[in-house]
Amino acid sequence: MRGRRSSVLLCALLALALGLMVAACGGDDGGGGSSGATGSEKGSTEGAKKIDLSLADDAKGTVRYCQGKDTTGDAKDWVKTFNAKNTGVTVELVEFSPDAGQQRNSFVQRQEAKSGDCDMFSSDVIWTAEFASQKWLYDMSEYVEKKKDQYIPATLATVTYDGKYWGSPRTSDAAFLYYHTDKVKSVPATWQDVYKQAGSTDGIVYQGAAYEGLTCDFLEIAFAAGGKVLSEDGKTAEFDSPENLKALQFMVDGIKDSDAPKAVTTYMEEESRMAFEANRATFMRNWPYAYATSQKNKNAPKFEVAAFPAFEGGGKAGILGGHNDVISVYGKNPGGSLKVLDFLSSEEEAVTLAKDFSLPPAIAAAYDNPEVKKALPFSAQLKQAISQAKPRPVSPVYPQISAAIYKNVNEALSGAVSPEEALKKAQSQMEQALKTF
Repeated sequence: MRGRRSSVLLCALLALALGLMVAACGGDDGGGGSSGATGSEKGSTEGAKKIDLSLADDAKGTVRYCQGKDTTGDAKDWVKTFNAKNTGVTVELVEFSPDAGQQRNSFVQRQEAKSGDCDMFSSDVIWTAEFASQKWLYDMSEYVEKKKDQYIPATLATVTYDGKYWGSPRTSDAAFLYYHTDKVKSVPATWQDVYKQAGSTDGIVYQGAAYEGLTCDFLEIAFAAGGKVLSEDGKTAEFDSPENLKALQFMVDGIKDSDAPKAVTTYMEEESRMAFEANRATFMRNWPYAYATSQKNKNAPKFEVAAFPAFEGGGKAGILGGHNDVISVYGKNPGGSLKVLDFLSSEEEAVTLAKDFSLPPAIAAAYDNPEVKKALPFSAQLKQAISQAKPRPVSPVYPQISAAIYKNVNEALSGAVSPEEALKKAQSQMEQALKTF
């Protein structure tokens, strides 16, 4: 979703919060499971157009860049900066609704109509497989291969489908483990230790309501436990597994044992943040936006953040969020779009995103910039969190897959069904969705 827009004016982060939480996710630290959907299926994008890099050489004219509402001005800032360079290409910003679902609908309607309204657009990380499978995007593999070493490796998974790259990672995100320093002296090494300490203090809060946020929260633990959602080719559901059962039972027991409050099954990001700030919880799972927002609350207890711990017997994992820059096959100026992409994927722009707008860039070097470190005191933890994160399942029917996860996991957390029944129901629902493509 258009959720990664947060300004150096840190109060803007709060306004963005509800829009960005549900987008997050992806990489691999070598321990634990993967999403099980790497986009390795061959042939589903056969015939898709490949971008001709030579088109950028003499490109001129206008490039229409489409995205959600620019609520904090970062898009207007880069457009102004790019246009001032007088490259012969001029960017025109086109803004859609701030609502992620409406944004997606706006893109889908234009692509289905083969409209040239958008030369480029800012694509949520969970849209890649759907849009690529429809052959709406240029195959950007040749472009990305030339500069792939500059990205945090995990972010490349969000533009990968069918063994090809479909865009350039721009912003990323991954959640943190927050903890009150007066109650926790050192970061627990495992999720089991987190819950043990939570149970002996004031508990842990996270996003347990039946929505996309819970998909992220559950998969962070499930992937760390070695679980999967789909097979490697993305065709088969592998959700009903011993590893996922271990993760879900762990979360269910956490509520039963009062390590987490029962009310967590109704919490989204803001409810979690407010409980944490009010000192009603020792630990919190939440996105980076909450760092700056909570720091502004002078009455809140002091806290720190850390990348997620390991799951005992497994590894570490997180869930990636963010947005990618993609080029529409129906656009009128692909060459000009490539020139724009060169700017958007530069270290210069990545540093600006981070230091001026608190947006986590996909470019690794930006996190080592002194100005970024000053603007984002948690930049080292953020880079680590993104590096060990993983993408959500890569599939053209991702919305149905996610709904199967969060609805059934929420029922298990609420005690309406057993963890075993929840996984079986989710498995069946995913199988039905996968039959549609």
